[in-house]
Amino acid sequence: MLPTIEPQTVITLISKRLTLILAGALFVSSGQLVAASSTGYSGSAGSQTWTTSYAECWQDPSTQRNLTPCRRDAVPDQLTLQLLFEFDKYVVPETVVNREVLREIDNYIRKVQRSPAQEQVTIVGHTDAKGSDSYNMALGLRRANAVRDYFIAQGYPENLLAPAQSRGKRELLSNYSPFSVEQRRVVITKIDR
Repeated sequence: MLPTIEPQTVITLISKRLTLILAGALFVSSGQLVAASSTGYSGSAGSQTWTTSYAECWQDPSTQRNLTPCRRDAVPDQLTLQLLFEFDKYVVPETVVNREVLREIDNYIRKVQRSPAQEQVTIVGHTDAKGSDSYNMALGLRRANAVRDYFIAQGYPENLLAPAQSRGKRELLSNYSPFSVEQRRVVITKIDR
């Protein structure tokens, strides 16, 4: 009797075989990388190592064996951002005052997407001490949801984003005034699965 194979195992095997087929098709006779990131591979023209969309490092088998490994960007465990919003606003990017911080989010998204593991990301909004507890909890949540929506708009898989959270004014930074703009922050944390 033949053993039963789970559907997920079949999909994984097919996926790996397709990856091998695509990997072979990526090189022309000179050994230069032809495809770009749109095919799920990254490397540079003439490189003999490349990274698949699964973050696996591959090398051309016809070349030397002691090549430099593929470069992988380190993903910080936590990134604290101080997104400053217009008064009583929370739409990203339209109402963010310091838009240069959005570049940090974009870089973070790219690093997490290139990481070998698919990390789940949590996003927590904080406020300063102005306003009532209930108002600040709601405002922190609106801001965290706005950043979460921004992640999704940038192509980050929604299933890897935990529901947005708010701490309102409950976790104020002790080294700043309770009413300072530094208290208005969004904390983004990756969680290895």
